[in-house]
Amino acid sequence: MGVWQFIQDQVLGMKWLNELIGKGLSLLSLDIGERVGGSIQFFLYDTLKITVLLCFLIFVISYIQSYFPPERSKRILGRFHGIGANIISALLGTVTPFCSCSSIPLFIGFTSAGLPLGVTFSFLISSPMVDLGSLILLISIFGAKVAIIYVVVGLLIAVVGGTLIEKLHMEPYVEEFLRNAGGVDIESPTLTKRERVQFAKEQVVSTFKKVFPYILVGVGIGAFIHNWIPESWIEAVLGGNNPFGVVLATLVGVPMYADIFGTIPVAEALLYKGAQLGTILSFMMAVTTLSLPSLIMLRKAVKPKLLALFISVCTIGIIIVGYLFNAFQFLLI
Repeated sequence: MGVWQFIQDQVLGMKWLNELIGKGLSLLSLDIGERVGGSIQFFLYDTLKITVLLCFLIFVISYIQSYFPPERSKRILGRFHGIGANIISALLGTVTPFCSCSSIPLFIGFTSAGLPLGVTFSFLISSPMVDLGSLILLISIFGAKVAIIYVVVGLLIAVVGGTLIEKLHMEPYVEEFLRNAGGVDIESPTLTKRERVQFAKEQVVSTFKKVFPYILVGVGIGAFIHNWIPESWIEAVLGGNNPFGVVLATLVGVPMYADIFGTIPVAEALLYKGAQLGTILSFMMAVTTLSLPSLIMLRKAVKPKLLALFISVCTIGIIIVGYLFNAFQFLLI
């Protein structure tokens, strides 16, 4: 086994933990080859694995994020223009909150500060869809090649979507209170390393409390799919024989609310059962980017026409990406 394969399987994937849990359940006279035993093994393994990775990643990302408070991010974005600003905005989204609802207040702050609308939308798209945590978690399940391409196409959707919104001059469709707010530039205090560590610890506790219920729900759904739903059913609905699988997965994902950590176990179970890769990734992108609660929050800041454009751009982009992944799945897995 190569070094990278070892890291992917044993460090990120924690396959040793799955084997350890399996042995423990066997000692308790549970047959992990049966549905009940297999479900318990899947639930315990994925919950523990995602929890460990989650806490580590939140700490690291929050420490990095401490260098990019909203005021500094606004100043950075203000230095760039055109598509360069969209690219920087999308990249900044990778070190900001994990779910779409958490990204809305930052989007509102950037917009009210006078940043170009397309730039703020590039941030809004990339922030929940793509982050450093998703890269690591996706590597643990799908491998480095799929994870990297997922991040790249996610950033591409954010850049293209923001640029399109900019070119269509949708500023009149931002609510009046944002257009008239004006920017207030508040200097952020310089934090010491100890204060940054403390900030990261607080973010771990705060984010974990918000995310953990969705992890449990996601792992529970994943365990059910993995051990109780026949493979033929999944293949019929989300497999290669259904040309509308990507569209269906995207539309099903839109009204749901979860973040990348809650969707990972569901994606893992679907892949195991024979669903196509692009279909799974489209589902994940739709859930994390277009959740119904975040759209309700966004409606308070933008008018229906702009909201509809945002949903359409994201949905079409996600569907296109899904079909591309399905077309080239044989090269990726």
